[in-house]
Amino acid sequence: MGLKWMCVFLLSLSSLPIWAAPADWSAARHWNEVLLSAIRKDFARPTVHARNLFHVSAAMWDAFAAFDPALKQLQHHENQTAADLKAAREEAISYAVYGILKWRFANSPGAAQSLPAFDQLMNQLGYDSGFTAVVGDTPAALGNRIAQTYIEFGLTDNSNEQDGYKNLFYEPVNEPLVPALAGNPEITDPNRWQPLALDFFQDQSGNVIIGGYPGFLSPEWGRVKAFALQADDLTIHQRDGNDYWVYHDPGPPPQLGGAGDALYKAGFEQVVLWSGLLDPTDGVMIDISPASNGNNPLGTNAGSGYEKNPVTGLPYTPAIVPAGDYFRVLAEFWADGPASETPPGHWFTIANYVSDHPQVLKQFRGQGPVLDDLEWDVKLYLTLGGTLHDVAVSVWGMKGWYDYARPVSAIRYMCDRGQSSDPDGPSYHPEGISLYPGSIEVITAETAAVGGRHFPLGGNINEHFGKIAVRAWRGPDYISNPATDAAGVGWIRCENWWPYQRPSFVTPPFAGYVSGHSSFSRAAAVIMSRFTGSEFFPGGLGTFAAPKNQFLVFEEGPSVDITLQWASYFDAADETSLSRIYGGIHPTADDIPGRIMGAQIGADGFRFASQLFADGSGPSRATFKVSKFFADGNDVNAVTVALSCNTGLVLDQQKELMGGESVEFVVSSFDEGSLNCSVTEVGQAAYAAEYDNLSLDIRNNSHCEYHEVISGDAFECVITNTPLPVPVQVSKQWVFEGSSVDIDMNYALTLYCNAVIEGGQQLGAGSLKSASTQQAGCSPNSLADPVQGNSNSMNNWCKAFEGNGNSSFTAAVTPGFPESQCFWTESGQDAAVEVD
Repeated sequence: MGLKWMCVFLLSLSSLPIWAAPADWSAARHWNEVLLSAIRKDFARPTVHARNLFHVSAAMWDAFAAFDPALKQLQHHENQTAADLKAAREEAISYAVYGILKWRFANSPGAAQSLPAFDQLMNQLGYDSGFTAVVGDTPAALGNRIAQTYIEFGLTDNSNEQDGYKNLFYEPVNEPLVPALAGNPEITDPNRWQPLALDFFQDQSGNVIIGGYPGFLSPEWGRVKAFALQADDLTIHQRDGNDYWVYHDPGPPPQLGGAGDALYKAGFEQVVLWSGLLDPTDGVMIDISPASNGNNPLGTNAGSGYEKNPVTGLPYTPAIVPAGDYFRVLAEFWADGPASETPPGHWFTIANYVSDHPQVLKQFRGQGPVLDDLEWDVKLYLTLGGTLHDVAVSVWGMKGWYDYARPVSAIRYMCDRGQSSDPDGPSYHPEGISLYPGSIEVITAETAAVGGRHFPLGGNINEHFGKIAVRAWRGPDYISNPATDAAGVGWIRCENWWPYQRPSFVTPPFAGYVSGHSSFSRAAAVIMSRFTGSEFFPGGLGTFAAPKNQFLVFEEGPSVDITLQWASYFDAADETSLSRIYGGIHPTADDIPGRIMGAQIGADGFRFASQLFADGSGPSRATFKVSKFFADGNDVNAVTVALSCNTGLVLDQQKELMGGESVEFVVSSFDEGSLNCSVTEVGQAAYAAEYDNLSLDIRNNSHCEYHEVISGDAFECVITNTPLPVPVQVSKQWVFEGSSVDIDMNYALTLYCNAVIEGGQQLGAGSLKSASTQQAGCSPNSLADPVQGNSNSMNNWCKAFEGNGNSSFTAAVTPGFPESQCFWTESGQDAAVEVD
């Protein structure tokens, strides 16, 4: 087995063509490769390594951007100058990444190999690995400061790095499943995640953990500080007094015995049925080329391929292979990624494969100037790394909250209950598995007899009659030597069903909902398509070779040479999703929401990264000029205005200005036609500001909103502090105690405010007996107060009513800053009882 693992490792590296010699790589590419190598030697922790890839890529970007003040940095904000810009950037990048990697992988199980590799690369690039100074204006010192920034940030980002990323409060509700034993007798909740109990566990990177199975990986990861996730996408759930942060929450998965019961059963039954397709000897042949495969609408598997190569215009050449071989290669290729760098690292290898392709023109978004390798790599790594980190934060936050079962737990549980298809048949239970003739059946005396399709599953003394049999991949019990043996597909008791995995792994150590592979891959496909300017691989075809009887690790195979082929990045992503069903790791309920989440997170991540790259040369750029004046003449205090756009930008959105001044906001690298921005005042609650969109000559009182902005447009927004009038009502109603009482005494109501009283309207004024009424004018004045002279501070007054009878008066009062008060008084006497 060990020799075969080594062969696969070497094959995986060589199967992705490298078009440029390593000497031609940028410093960023060298460091990315050494990071991927270190991840392969570390524990298989998708969350932790998505974060490592992000932080290292962000440090590269901050070092690169430090030498151009027009660029926006992410964590370390510092600018420098250099005569040799490229050399300074590569040096700063190298010291920044070196410092982070030495810190992050110091306790890795592969540290004995990884740490010397970091030193070796520093020496290879011509840098002194012993230089640790953080003071000075050299690129090396800058790089060391950036490393220090990210190390300190990592200790405060809620990942619990300082305690080995340990969970703080999550506890599983189910007792462990012992997959080596039949059934699943210890589970109490089939809708919740269940740990496993093994003699030893071997993770996806090949590391052996003696004594059992690791706990749930990162169930509280939703609180880790993200890249471009927005507060509007966050839902905070609570269980057992603990908060679970979930971004892009799609709602709960199907529940056995609850909402979605039929979908629960159908999803896990599909996993069993597809397990029965992993047989290359069944005679089923399929075309795996883009001529027949791919081109799915988002969230579906409804595509039927491409009539022609979208790039070359020529038809794709069909590739007819045994279906069972193709499905097994899918399950293994996408399970670990090449050499087990976890799913986020896998997409970095694909990104590097694309970057090395001779047909790639390195233009950001496929437009504008051709970038040199360093700029291309740094920008690609930041965009991809930040986005995949956001996927990890979103998905694992969801995994921790929904805590959903894996197929091995759910399938064995349902089969232990029996069948749910025939209430009058044997072994019926409403929580049992559905029957599918030829695939999922009940073991009977007839079917278990010698020569029957279920022989010898009935047992020596017929003890297994009435249990469920499935036609599926038979599992590791049928493999003595993975280099020469194949378990094949056949009838087994469902209580012994096994995912298409190693016996030392079985299933990932965390909940299923939603699929990380689906979310990572869809988000990465969005990034690759938008970053390169095309959703298609270079030349319209990406490939990976899996040679006959050399590629598979779980068992011998494939039986023929298999070359995976994808026209687009989205085709590769969808294939990733399907591979997890063939591998027995996810049902469809985990997959489709993951794809949709990935698409959303990918779009947000790309928009946010694009803002950091805005240097004024991009094709999509709009300018917002905001000016300010006070209609009431009060221009003493400055105000803060904010620009908010749907690009995800959170940097430099607020600017301060005085009355009569103006400021400019610039937004660039957005999708034309999709930009939606608004300008508002910050913290000036007493003003209800009006806004004019002067460029369109349209009066706009809804916060200077701009929609469907086309690149290059300029907009002017004038903010006028003319507070909106507030209605103030004064009314009086008479209630008679006796009909003989005459009401003939006049009275007056006067409204006082330390704000402008713009006007009023008397409603229903009058008298029950020949009333004489008069409404006074309402305006600011310096005349003597009709009641109190000029002695009160309420220097604006309005005589609201004078006469007798009922009255009702509404004035329009414009408040001042920061606040205004009003009161009213009554003069005169009356003999009746009144109600205010």
